[in-house]
Amino acid sequence: MNLKNRLIFTLYTIHGILLKVMASKGRVQGASGQYPLVQNVTVTQGGTANLTCRVEYNDNTSLQWSNPAQQTLFFGDKKALRDNRIELVHASWSELTISISDVSLSDEGMYTCSLFTMPVRTARAYLTVLGVPEKPEINGLKKPAVEGDYITLTCITQGSKPAADLRWFRDEKEVKGAKEVNAEGKTFTVQSSLQLHVDRNDDGVAYTCRVDHVALVQTPQQATEVLEVQYAPRVEIIHSLEVPQEGQYLKLECLSKGNPSPDPVMWTKDGGELPDLERMIVDGRELTFTSLNKTDNGTYRCEASNHLGRSSAEYVLYVYDVPTTLPPSTTPFLHPIPPDSTAQLSTHASDPTDSRDPNALGQHGTDHALIGGVVAVVVFVTLCLIIVLGRYLARHKGTYLTNEAKGADDAPDADTAIINAEGNHAHAEEKKEYFI
Repeated sequence: MNLKNRLIFTLYTIHGILLKVMASKGRVQGASGQYPLVQNVTVTQGGTANLTCRVEYNDNTSLQWSNPAQQTLFFGDKKALRDNRIELVHASWSELTISISDVSLSDEGMYTCSLFTMPVRTARAYLTVLGVPEKPEINGLKKPAVEGDYITLTCITQGSKPAADLRWFRDEKEVKGAKEVNAEGKTFTVQSSLQLHVDRNDDGVAYTCRVDHVALVQTPQQATEVLEVQYAPRVEIIHSLEVPQEGQYLKLECLSKGNPSPDPVMWTKDGGELPDLERMIVDGRELTFTSLNKTDNGTYRCEASNHLGRSSAEYVLYVYDVPTTLPPSTTPFLHPIPPDSTAQLSTHASDPTDSRDPNALGQHGTDHALIGGVVAVVVFVTLCLIIVLGRYLARHKGTYLTNEAKGADDAPDADTAIINAEGNHAHAEEKKEYFI
């Protein structure tokens, strides 16, 4: 403090003492209840802090603000410290409010409001300055990465007070990272690491590091990096017809996904080149048949490749005859359905190389199963009949007696039984009738 400021401060001090003495002589009541009232203040670095000191009732006693170094900032409405950032907002006997603009971390501390009574009454307000974290930076990103690589993304931010919090997001979904905090003077440096095992699903994914801090309520700081992952292609063939028939238009599309993009793709038929380029038109990834016929039957392959590998897909084409009748109902029948001889003849006639329609295998399998079921029923019924006939014969088995046994029923002895049997035999002979 220079000589002039010291002189001003001394004069104001003497002035306050004189006022106090005059108030004491006038027997002013309530002086013992005069206390300055202040509040703690929190401000963001670079912002403006307002310090207010109030007195409920005052007897014209002066108020004063001083900084943590006990330097007088304002005595009443008189500025005591030459600092262009410090301005007077309001000064009266009951209130003294000052402002500090462009606040820095060095301004943080305990500020004192003094009421020059006898004795001097003081109140202290703590000014907290929040350190604003810098915009985060993401390090460790490989461009491009290759599928299967392990990479570690590191996000770092400096200058926060208190220490900031870092959060990771994969697109919009939060993922957990490893946090580390280091103190640097009054501020903190915070970093967070995220380990990744990249695959093709990470290609084009945005990884964002966001800073959460009390000083960033409205404008959060964040950094975003988009991953580029290279991978070998995968191929799939999409066809426009479920049941291709003669004369129809058919389009096969080769969907190949890879990075770098596997362009162009290559079409082949049965391991060789396409035979009829007038009807088979190749346009980029598409193979178009303007009018199908039986000669188009075969296996079509689409192949794509890049420097990481190659991939292929196949489509077996079987061209059906144009149906002359309505297609059979899909409702199951309770009786056997004879095979469609027309369909069988067209199948064999249309394929001179004896290649079979893979879609017809299910129908032949159904016919074989039906025939086997009928045979099983016939065998079962035959066995049942044999068992029933055997039981019938066993239950009606007869009893056969000799002539001697037949005459022994009423005979008193064996000789009489033989005579009776012979008599019965002769009687039986007499009962014979002859038809001419």
